[in-house]
Amino acid sequence: MNIIFMGTPEFAAYSLKELVMSSHRVLAVVTVPDKPAGRGLKIQMSAVKQLALTYNLPVLQPDKLNDPAFINELHSYRADMFVVIAFKKLPQAVWSIPSKGTINLHASLLPQYRGAAPINWAIINGEKITGVTIFYINNEIDAGDIVSYREVVIPERCTAGKLHNLLMIKGSKLLLKTLDDIEKGEIEKIEQTAFLIN
Repeated sequence: MNIIFMGTPEFAAYSLKELVMSSHRVLAVVTVPDKPAGRGLKIQMSAVKQLALTYNLPVLQPDKLNDPAFINELHSYRADMFVVIAFKKLPQAVWSIPSKGTINLHASLLPQYRGAAPINWAIINGEKITGVTIFYINNEIDAGDIVSYREVVIPERCTAGKLHNLLMIKGSKLLLKTLDDIEKGEIEKIEQTAFLIN
């Protein structure tokens, strides 16, 4: 499939690298604008942009995601699907563009730990099991229909950093399998309410 990838940190960059090496084609990458960071306030690129440049992928860095010029540029790629990992909340004018929809990889077993810092919250709350979830984006945050998920046992005395790396790897593998299944039409959407504990 032809894909536009959207993400920012290392967690997203790892999946981008795996995606570039797969049978799918990354047409372009969307990430945050470069910004000053560190003591010297030197301009820093996101981990996703740094990786994209090594593969000579076009990089889009809009200041506003609802900018008509940015939306027109996205349309021009005619991507089958958008893949989003650790990025901003997308407006409907963006996530509704691709013919096969827009999916997001999230580092928890949704609907648990929606929003920011799901890995940290799993550690803070002493969870024994967490995981990764891939779902279709809609207008609510992390609330769309689930396509696939994988449970991951949290090792004893696990730090947020170690869990981050574990979920980063598991998530990338799940993403590639899910994209293959979507391409073959072998998926079933599950509403998140099906996972709520009464």
